[in-house]
Amino acid sequence: MLTMSHIKTEEELALFDKSIDEFWTKFKNTWISEYSCQTVTLRDAHKEAIKALTERWSVKLKEEGQMVEKILEYKREIHRQNKIIKEKKDNLSELLSKIHDGQQQKEMWTQSIQNLKEELAKKKQIISTTNEANKEKLKGLNKSSEYFKDRLGLEIRNTHGGKLQFIFRNIDPKDHEKPFMFSLCLNEEGNYEVTESSPHLDCLAELQEKVRETNNFSAFLANVRKAFIGLVYN
Repeated sequence: MLTMSHIKTEEELALFDKSIDEFWTKFKNTWISEYSCQTVTLRDAHKEAIKALTERWSVKLKEEGQMVEKILEYKREIHRQNKIIKEKKDNLSELLSKIHDGQQQKEMWTQSIQNLKEELAKKKQIISTTNEANKEKLKGLNKSSEYFKDRLGLEIRNTHGGKLQFIFRNIDPKDHEKPFMFSLCLNEEGNYEVTESSPHLDCLAELQEKVRETNNFSAFLANVRKAFIGLVYN
């Protein structure tokens, strides 16, 4: 059997449970409303931040892309300029080499010309000395012409080309005026050289070599005259 106090307690508990339920319902609705509002606010702020950050990074990436492209362009230009510089260096080296070779060739030509000049001067000196010696020899021969003419019936004539023609007479007993002759000159070395004889004497080359060795021209003329006499009597 329930008492009055027991009934009162049950009513109070039911009332308390109802108050609790109402508080929880009110708290839940209030909290969800505030949380939802805060969430929307945070979401919108996050979206704005993401948008701003995206725009900022987009601009930065675009600038960096442009920078990278400029760097690549600079590298390509540097490579092109280095190639041009290398070609110019190669051309310069080739030009310097040609100039050096040309200078060496010029020096060689200059030295060759100098050597030729010195050699020509020596030859001129030798020719001048030889000509002077030949003139002296010719003078001596001309001075002796009267002696040879009287003793050997010899006449000496100057002919074209600086030659001397020696004409012997009084050789052929049948014709004392018949001429026996040979021509002689002095070569570049200053040696006696017989160029022709009439009539021909086979021994002239041997007599020429002998007079070159002994330089005894009087003996040479005497031997030539003897050869002509032998030719007549043989």
